[in-house]
Amino acid sequence: MEVEIVAVLTGLAGLAIGLATGLAVQVSERARQAPVPATPVGGLPPGVASVLSVLRSSAVVVDAEDRVLRASSAARAFGIVSGDRLVVDEVLAMARLVRRDGEIRETEIQVGPTSARSRADGRWFAVRVAPLGSHGLVLVLAEDLTDMHRTEAIRRDFVANVSHELKTPVGALSLLAETVEVAADDPDAVRRFAGRMQYESVRLTNLVQDLMTLSRVQGDEPLPALHPVTLDEVTAEALERCQTKASAKDIELATGGEDGLCVRGDQELLVTALRNLVDNAVAYSPENTRVVVATKRSDDRHVEVNVTDQGIGIPDGEVERIFERFYRVDPARSRQTGGTGLGLAIVKHVTSKHGGDVTVWSKEGHGSTFTIRLPLLDAAPSRPADANAHAAADDPRDAVTKDAVTRDAATGNAADAGNDADAGKNTENIAREATP
Repeated sequence: MEVEIVAVLTGLAGLAIGLATGLAVQVSERARQAPVPATPVGGLPPGVASVLSVLRSSAVVVDAEDRVLRASSAARAFGIVSGDRLVVDEVLAMARLVRRDGEIRETEIQVGPTSARSRADGRWFAVRVAPLGSHGLVLVLAEDLTDMHRTEAIRRDFVANVSHELKTPVGALSLLAETVEVAADDPDAVRRFAGRMQYESVRLTNLVQDLMTLSRVQGDEPLPALHPVTLDEVTAEALERCQTKASAKDIELATGGEDGLCVRGDQELLVTALRNLVDNAVAYSPENTRVVVATKRSDDRHVEVNVTDQGIGIPDGEVERIFERFYRVDPARSRQTGGTGLGLAIVKHVTSKHGGDVTVWSKEGHGSTFTIRLPLLDAAPSRPADANAHAAADDPRDAVTKDAVTRDAATGNAADAGNDADAGKNTENIAREATP
């Protein structure tokens, strides 16, 4: 009996072991047959999305099928990614090579303009492509180098322009010195060449001075030791420095507007900026015309200084570039009028340093109005209505015509100025109003 019981228990134990073994085999087989996920839910390894979100570079993650799993908004805006695909062939080719051999690759590429960012010269990127994990993912990092490339291009152009501008007067002085030496026995020739040498030396001195001024105002450092400056004094000094050139062309320099307005700044720099505007107005105006400098409040906190001429005007397509260093609308005419090509660049940087800006309204054949806008020293409340009425009663045209032209100058809207009146007549009206 006991033997039978032992036999039965042994059989049950064997059956249980067999069943357990069978279940273990089935589970193992199912585990082997079940697909192993290539990446966690969401397509990226844990923590990668958090890391990518704090990177300054444009980041793109591409899977084994060249589909974009994740792309920063900058990568899409710059035209590197469209939909779920890399659209820059060079970057796509690099991603495939990295996926194949696992080696990190770097290069610089230029991406052309897109509808979202219309830039004629495209944008430059430093691209670094590396494998991400072991499932065919590839990480693409693109750092925008456009500003660096533009800065380098500006530096090259600046050096080339300075070299050219310096070479002209220096070469002329050298040739004139040789000529004077040869013509030592001819007093008339010596006087003539000496006068030319003096002209070239003044031109060289002005160029060096403008370069020094531009170097001072174009950096990020604030101007030291700013003091209260009366715009009446700035205007008077600027006009005095330009009087000789204006008299040579029978051009009348006139002033007008409000008196006693003050700003905080560097008086010498403000005089230099205004002198450059008046110099330009005189240089590009015909004989027997007027150049008017008018000062007025634009609002309770700002003052405007307008320089208006009756000159040749500026073509619409050139207005945006006239404040660039060494840029000349008409190089041939600029050689006749002189100048260094730095005047308007200095004006832009000086006004910016003083917390203001400069704008221009112009119409070919009818003249131009340059407007410097600066913060008032003490932003006082607006004048009472009776004071405004009194000011308008002094000269009704001053409250109507000059305001219209100044508004056109600030907005650069030549069409509006043409609707009000002929631009040349507007300039003449301002000149009459500004006459003391």
